[in-house]
Amino acid sequence: MNIHLISVGNRMPGWVVEGYQEYARRIPAECALHLIEIPPGHRGKNADIPRAVRDEGERMLKSIPKGCQVLALDVTGSAWSTQRLSIKLGEWMADGRDLALLVGGPEGLAGDCLQRADGRWSLSPLTLPHPLVRVVVAEQLYRAWSLMRNHPYHRA
Repeated sequence: MNIHLISVGNRMPGWVVEGYQEYARRIPAECALHLIEIPPGHRGKNADIPRAVRDEGERMLKSIPKGCQVLALDVTGSAWSTQRLSIKLGEWMADGRDLALLVGGPEGLAGDCLQRADGRWSLSPLTLPHPLVRVVVAEQLYRAWSLMRNHPYHRA
């Protein structure tokens, strides 16, 4: 199974790139994590923010590989413990389809992305900066895999 992390934003700070890559490389090929960066829409003086979010959403939807189950990362989604995420990861792997995880930009996901999603996952009731979400998702997926495979990384 491939997990496609489709995220708005490019040119991330070094700590984001390094943090994401550290955990993504640890995840084995049986559930490999791949980052797809969506260039952000124009934000600045007199920017049309709703249009930028819509455009980002259109680009995200076009980048979802065929046949993927789609999960939107959204504050209104279900919050899972690490143990529950590990169970979900096992279910996704058993399903046989690839998984696409959608991460919006500063204003969140476009409505079309939320409608397209087969489900929603909330990392926290806190508002997290979207660059940090990449690192948290990669680490939590690695942790969920390690728990599922009785790897010593997860010690809670």
